[in-house]
Amino acid sequence: MDMKTKQIEKTTATHWGSYKAVVENGQLIEMKGVDSDIEPTPFAQSYVDTIDSPLRIAQPMVRRGFLEKRQASDRSKRGTEPFVPVSWDDAEQLVADELSRVRDDFGNEAIYAGCYGWASAGRFHHAQSQIHRFLKQFGGYTDSVGSYSFSAAEVILPHIIGDMWAFLVGGLTGWPSIVDNTELMVCFGGLPLKNGQVANGGTGKHVQREYMQAAKANGCKFVNIGPIRADTADFLDAEWLAPVPGSDTAIILGIAHTLVTEDLHNRAFLDKYCVGFDRFTPYLMGESDGQAKDADWAASLSGLPADKLRELARRMATHRTMVSVSWSLQRQDHGEQTYWAATTLAAMLGQIGLPGGGIGYGYCAENAIGNHTGMFHWASLEQGINKVKTIIPVARIADMLLNPGAPFDFNGREHHYPDIRLIYWVGGNPFHHHQDLNRLRKAWAHAETVIVHEPWWNPLAKHADIALPATTTLERNDLSCNPIDGYAYPMEKVVEPVGEARNDYDIFSGVAKRLGFDAEFTENRDEKAWLKHLFNISRQRGAEAGIDMPTFEDFWEHGLFQVPTPAEPNIMLKSFRKDPETNPLPTTPSGKIEIYSERIAGFGYDDCRGHATWFEPGEWLNGSLAKTYPLHLLSNQPKTRLHSQLDHGSWSRKHKIKSREAMTVHPEDAEAREITDGDVVRVFNDRGQCLAGVIISDEVRPGVVQMSTGAWYDPDQGDGDGLCKHGNVNVLTRDKPTSKLAQACSAHTCLVQIERYDGELPEVTAFIPPEIVSR
Repeated sequence: MDMKTKQIEKTTATHWGSYKAVVENGQLIEMKGVDSDIEPTPFAQSYVDTIDSPLRIAQPMVRRGFLEKRQASDRSKRGTEPFVPVSWDDAEQLVADELSRVRDDFGNEAIYAGCYGWASAGRFHHAQSQIHRFLKQFGGYTDSVGSYSFSAAEVILPHIIGDMWAFLVGGLTGWPSIVDNTELMVCFGGLPLKNGQVANGGTGKHVQREYMQAAKANGCKFVNIGPIRADTADFLDAEWLAPVPGSDTAIILGIAHTLVTEDLHNRAFLDKYCVGFDRFTPYLMGESDGQAKDADWAASLSGLPADKLRELARRMATHRTMVSVSWSLQRQDHGEQTYWAATTLAAMLGQIGLPGGGIGYGYCAENAIGNHTGMFHWASLEQGINKVKTIIPVARIADMLLNPGAPFDFNGREHHYPDIRLIYWVGGNPFHHHQDLNRLRKAWAHAETVIVHEPWWNPLAKHADIALPATTTLERNDLSCNPIDGYAYPMEKVVEPVGEARNDYDIFSGVAKRLGFDAEFTENRDEKAWLKHLFNISRQRGAEAGIDMPTFEDFWEHGLFQVPTPAEPNIMLKSFRKDPETNPLPTTPSGKIEIYSERIAGFGYDDCRGHATWFEPGEWLNGSLAKTYPLHLLSNQPKTRLHSQLDHGSWSRKHKIKSREAMTVHPEDAEAREITDGDVVRVFNDRGQCLAGVIISDEVRPGVVQMSTGAWYDPDQGDGDGLCKHGNVNVLTRDKPTSKLAQACSAHTCLVQIERYDGELPEVTAFIPPEIVSR
């Protein structure tokens, strides 16, 4: 090595793993996995070529039309108009002036705080906490509730069995219990290892693969019920049942019907631990509507053999069975029903609360789910109380912007959409997460002002009025301490901030000073003081729990603290099963599992009744729309990035086909359209169209195409017909709620057609910065 070369390693952490960042003469050259992680996620390497790429936002930027005319500007030009660089002084004052104007003229309810929580794995530089703390101290804002990932589950489960978040934070049956006890794991929606690459809040060790392998080695059999074979790892040798997408509830009801007719259901469990089974059985048996929900009926809807469903019901009843339902199942029309039906099925089997049996919601959806590690309530940034009580379900952003004042139902109450004048977005990318992006883009123009913090010129930044350059994880100090991961790492500042980038805390501190509440916001602490403060609060909690934690200085120097692992793995609802009177379920009115819910029935919704019910999806292969759009599109999570993060990095881009996002097509569907492997196709429906590169594979069911989310939105500005040149799948997905109950995302209910694209391929401009002009 040259004597002038100075190479050092610094510890950092991300949602997809913890790393030693290798820095040479101030430049990042490599991301190496830490010793605790035997399977580090490779797409962290994308930081190397993106940390100082031309896509970094170099200094504060303002859309030219907004700088000239403020709220009177032509807002339809967001995403196409040039930006003008300004100083931080000017940017801070502009942000302060816009916040004050909207608050004074329209009230704090007219401010919408957009954030999705995945911006950083750090406990302090958590974008969602930062913006919520700032705006709460400013007087409040309209907030969103739920998540795109599992909102339907979040709403339905408390009514019938328990809180979704409580199950995720250590409440599910742990993988070691499955390894030792489960004989049959029936996976509705599979166990996708690619999803297990990430965990919100940081990952110290990837464990999903080794737990699955151990369960397989111990004799557990796996059944994958879903249209994508690759959703269960090859080494599991899982039996694959490939149904028509959207038919999951019908399949579960068909299995439940067999349990009843063959007297395989556990009546003692249903009597002692559940309410409402007698209200559900008339529907299941067809006494209430003339249609028995038997295996033949389920087969006619799902395309699966009726005998296979009956056989599966018998196997589930005679073996220690874990019913696993993926988060994807509730991201479809009437997604609440699949979770309710699966919970009902698990109750009928009577194994809830037993080692290795019962039900699990989202195994392998994230790395930490079902993980057997020490759980600990780490301190986080205090946010305060929001004086504004207006909320919207998170997936209803476009509805809110397009329909101010309109009423909507949500979880038993009527709400009204606020009249939003200012959007302040920090962390997350709605032009990735949201559905029907052409509709969102039109809705986006209704807000008078859009303020964004972003490191790179991604689609959100390009659709802003004020784009403030934010630091990346590698350009600041923080703490990674996921409450359910067990590993805590210091996140050292690896490189100096690029250009004029500032962290969110410093940006908000500067604006808060102009608005007169910087002392309240900062509490006179800088970054390092906040980290020490949060760690010391955690250390005090640890002492109260009998956990011996190092001092902050020792932790920062030595780079790892591992929470002690409990002696026994968790078993979901074990104490409830042991004594349901002493340990009732905390969220259901009866304290028991509610197969029939009087509370939900009382809401009077026509799309969510008092028990698990089959509703025909608004779009599916058995419907009339399939004559026009005969392929069902599944838009799942990507293998090469987290959501849309680092899509511009080398690891994500190397997996594209002719610079387009990849789409998997079954050989039969490809042959019928004269499409070959590697072709670019136009994917379209009545909502939009995009280009995709084709992978031909029998990993998907005939009639189904698979295309991951997260390609940066790249609309063709010339033709105005909504073509995304790069392949953002959400130009195609439907922006309609699952039901009145949850108002959740239903992206997986989507039909399309594809055709080979024979013209000259348009240039992908997703990774080209906008035009920058002087004043």
